[in-house]
Amino acid sequence: MSWDATEDPADSGDLAVREPPKILIPVRVLEGQTVPEPLVEFLAPAEIVVLGYHVLPEQTPTEQGSMQFEDRAQEAVDAIAEAFRDAGRDIETRIVFTHDRDQTVERVAEEVGATATLLPNPSGEVEDVLVAVRGKIDVARLVDLVAALLVDGDERVTLWGVKGGGYDAESAVQRADATLEQRGFDPDRIAVETGDSETPIYDIVARTAEFDVVVMGEGGPPVLSAVFGDDAERVAEGAVAPVLVVRDLPEPAESEDEADATDGDADDRDEQQDEGAGAGT
Repeated sequence: MSWDATEDPADSGDLAVREPPKILIPVRVLEGQTVPEPLVEFLAPAEIVVLGYHVLPEQTPTEQGSMQFEDRAQEAVDAIAEAFRDAGRDIETRIVFTHDRDQTVERVAEEVGATATLLPNPSGEVEDVLVAVRGKIDVARLVDLVAALLVDGDERVTLWGVKGGGYDAESAVQRADATLEQRGFDPDRIAVETGDSETPIYDIVARTAEFDVVVMGEGGPPVLSAVFGDDAERVAEGAVAPVLVVRDLPEPAESEDEADATDGDADDRDEQQDEGAGAGT
């Protein structure tokens, strides 16, 4: 369920970061992709899950891929994990051989309860971070993640409200700005801007060339397909900087009492239908 970005953060009654952020980092483990050292430092406050994956041809069984490549994949993932451990972080690692990258990334993100998924593009020192605020994304989680990663640093943050579809971007970024300040951010580190866009996902990813890291909300399946697509498919000819995609919160599970009540109502309706059918015979 997404939080309305125009809601006053003071009304929430809880200005603390509500969860230790957990970042899932999918890595094309047999293609030499790694996590740059500046990103390791940037992500140090978070819990990390490194997902080493390799996409197999459709005709190749995953069991065969595992037998053929698992040792190489494990060695590469262990090297990435060691960099995080050297920075003082305990991390979780997984290795997957798959025919469908997007489906695998989403499944693992669900399993580990990831706050965000990282596209680990090459990166220098992280000094300027773009936070894109658009539509009905989960802005509360977006701000939580930014605060958790950056509140004790000196990186500059640009809150960019993406206008479109009648969305009040100006109010949204003002609320996000106020929330960051209430969570301990120095106001001098925050810049606020808005812009019109008919294709917000494409335009956000295009701006990765201007910043060291981009943080954006998921807002639906197309985002992951866009930023994790093949080179030919990647929007704006490919994201240049690392991109953190903050995942939407799942809808709350139905409680047992609610489920029982729903089942009871259904049973009552069934009984009424049965009685009605009997009366007509």
